[in-house]
Amino acid sequence: MNDALYARRKKVNALMFALTAVCAAVASGTLLAILGYIAWKGASSISWAFLTNLPKPVGEQGGGIANAVVGSAKVVGLAGLMGVPVGVLGGVYLAEYGRGKYAFAVRYAADVMNGVPSIVVGLFAYALIVHPMKRFSALSGSVALAFIMVPIVLRNTEEFLRLVPGTIREAALALGVPRWKVTLLVILPTAGRGILTGALLALARVAGETAPLIFTAFGNRFADNGWLNPIATLPHTIFTYAISPYEDWHNQAWAAALILMIFVLLVNVTARVWLRPSSGASH
Repeated sequence: MNDALYARRKKVNALMFALTAVCAAVASGTLLAILGYIAWKGASSISWAFLTNLPKPVGEQGGGIANAVVGSAKVVGLAGLMGVPVGVLGGVYLAEYGRGKYAFAVRYAADVMNGVPSIVVGLFAYALIVHPMKRFSALSGSVALAFIMVPIVLRNTEEFLRLVPGTIREAALALGVPRWKVTLLVILPTAGRGILTGALLALARVAGETAPLIFTAFGNRFADNGWLNPIATLPHTIFTYAISPYEDWHNQAWAAALILMIFVLLVNVTARVWLRPSSGASH
């Protein structure tokens, strides 16, 4: 290689490195700016009373979002109970047993579902649950969020199961253990940390969804009232307060957004720490 060509390649390499560094800085800076602005606007309105009180009647100052916090916990928790088992079982099927055209169709459907706008999922849940029951409810909101969770958990589970070395499967099968016992007692525990991490990230993903809840949970300014009635959630409360004409509601919307952001960050950090290999793990 002549010196001129070598020098030109070094310059191109340095230019590409600089461009990637600039793009990374722009992306990180934008994210930090958004997080910082939400924290700046919302921190001043957060208090213990804000977290534990119900909303005031329309036109009155003050009040809290206790009903939205409890409602989000119920809706997201039930969505997890419905969506995680289905997603995990689907991922086990694709990784351990799925072969041929049917497995390809399931995998393709999951990838398509991952790209479907959440508002479309909300409309589907409305037609499936709300319209027949003739009422908005926490149950319909949970079903909508579960539909969003299933393909995420399914693909995460499949990928983590495929990371389990084939030698572990072969060693267990060589002992004469049935295939389903190998999957249940050997493969799943080996990939359990990754599967749980994927489930936590899916929960964090759906916790911030607003569009599906507009068509299903609908919102409620009163305290929690079971599973078959409209219920308040944090994303829907933020949406409602943000489009209102009241300055006090705008401040509460920023505070609720900060609380939701903190929840999502905590879940993401927990998932990353959980997935991180221990210092004594072999590489």
